[in-house]
Amino acid sequence: MQYVLKVHPDDNVLVALQDLKAGEIISWSGQNVNITQDIPAKHKFVDRDLHAGDIIIMYGSGIGKAKEDIACGQAITTQNIVNYVQEVTYQEVSETWIVPDVVKWRDKTFMGYHRHGGSVGTANYWLVIPLVFCENRNIEVIREILEKELGYDRHYSKSKLKIQPLIDLYLGGAPVSEIENTILEQSGVIYQKNKVFPHVDGIKFLIHDAGCGGSRRDAEALCALLAGYIANPNVAGATVLSLGCQNAEVRTLELYLQNYGADKKPVYILEQQQFDSDTKFIEQAIKKTFIGLIEADKTYRRPAPLSKLVVGVECGGSDGFSGITANPSIGYASDLVVALGGKVLLSEFPELHGVEQELINRCGIKEVAEKFLNLMETYGRLAMESGAGFETNPSPGNIKDGLITNAMKSAGAAKKGGTSPVKAVLDYTEQATKQGLNLLCTPGNDVESTTALAGSGVNIILFSTGLGTPTGNPVAPTIKISSNTVLFERMPDIIDIDTGSIITGTDTIEQKGEEILDYMIEVASGRAATRSMQLGQDDFIPWKRGISL
Repeated sequence: MQYVLKVHPDDNVLVALQDLKAGEIISWSGQNVNITQDIPAKHKFVDRDLHAGDIIIMYGSGIGKAKEDIACGQAITTQNIVNYVQEVTYQEVSETWIVPDVVKWRDKTFMGYHRHGGSVGTANYWLVIPLVFCENRNIEVIREILEKELGYDRHYSKSKLKIQPLIDLYLGGAPVSEIENTILEQSGVIYQKNKVFPHVDGIKFLIHDAGCGGSRRDAEALCALLAGYIANPNVAGATVLSLGCQNAEVRTLELYLQNYGADKKPVYILEQQQFDSDTKFIEQAIKKTFIGLIEADKTYRRPAPLSKLVVGVECGGSDGFSGITANPSIGYASDLVVALGGKVLLSEFPELHGVEQELINRCGIKEVAEKFLNLMETYGRLAMESGAGFETNPSPGNIKDGLITNAMKSAGAAKKGGTSPVKAVLDYTEQATKQGLNLLCTPGNDVESTTALAGSGVNIILFSTGLGTPTGNPVAPTIKISSNTVLFERMPDIIDIDTGSIITGTDTIEQKGEEILDYMIEVASGRAATRSMQLGQDDFIPWKRGISL
């Protein structure tokens, strides 16, 4: 195994692939570099003397500027460099995309649920959703009844821990130390078919704190998001609970349902203020949902071409290896999907700040590039007005594990989008309609972003992590991909695929990308359940624009 890596020939930094000690001499490309300080794995150090004001280059582009002189072999840190973003301009660029060889998958299919209009789902869910947070309690009551009576509470392994041993020890007078050291047994049933509705993969209950009291813009965005979820190919239909007086109006939801082509699906909207008792309201909601499940169960899996895959790519809990292993592997899988005629959605606009020029150069149409720039500029201005900025995006965990600036984080995060041309730019909740790579305006917040991806139509999500996160999505199966093997071995219950073998040289980015695509086909066909699905990790947070970064 090699000790260091230079990601791009033009870089003036090297990546430590393992812990380096002060005084070590590292040989790289015929050059000896004296390590001047202890450098943890994942962090970067310069391979030449730099002066204050010099640009730090990684991934072949500027990711920082030296605040002071930095000696060869010295680590770059938040103390000696600052974020750097180059000026962005649109120019005609005639780049030819090198299309990957997809002969191996050309005739392959996945077993999906075919919807009206031609989309295909990788799952078949029924939604029960509130138009306003006032209905959350009723949603929970309905959930408890339906999941228990229909057996969906036993549908996935939710790691139910038995606490009776703790109770027995406490009542028996055991010391706290003994209680603390007691290992609890787990119960749970791993992914099994429902006996009442075998073709319905589950009922998903979406809880949120929006719909009233905030801005009218956020209320309308919530209606658009919920309509996007109902329109998602993984959804058969929905039961919607409305109070009746909230900002998120039924007529707004219905308008978006029509615009998104979801008006052909069974959608039952019930307004509580039209009922004379809470019990009757809930009873009617349960009846409508049951009738909807009967209809949903009539759809079953049939072969579909891989061109029907709509893949969302996401990263969260990123580390210094994410942009070197997991994200490029996802990017290669993304290119394979695009080459097969599918769609890929790259989100998290704060984590594209710093690589705008690269993405603009991949936009074949000026209007597409201008829309991307306008959305980025508007987002950046709102972030500044709220007291933040794109440069504050890296979290303490990111920085600790080697992502020093936002531009460095962005350069690695953008690798998830592969190398194909940008075909469309989507604002929040806009639906993906064009084959190829789409850029979707979302926050960098993991859950807000994955929530948005499913709202724009993705039927499967690829999610990279270097530090570990359990994030999942209610309707889009989420495949977790670790950037390093240490994480994969420490948290195997949340990670599906490990790309740490790229660091050791055991595998290539292309090999891991192909592995990701093969696993996607298994998940899309219902033959494999991802770790987040097994845990019942259904994270859903609507974006309140201008507030969240």
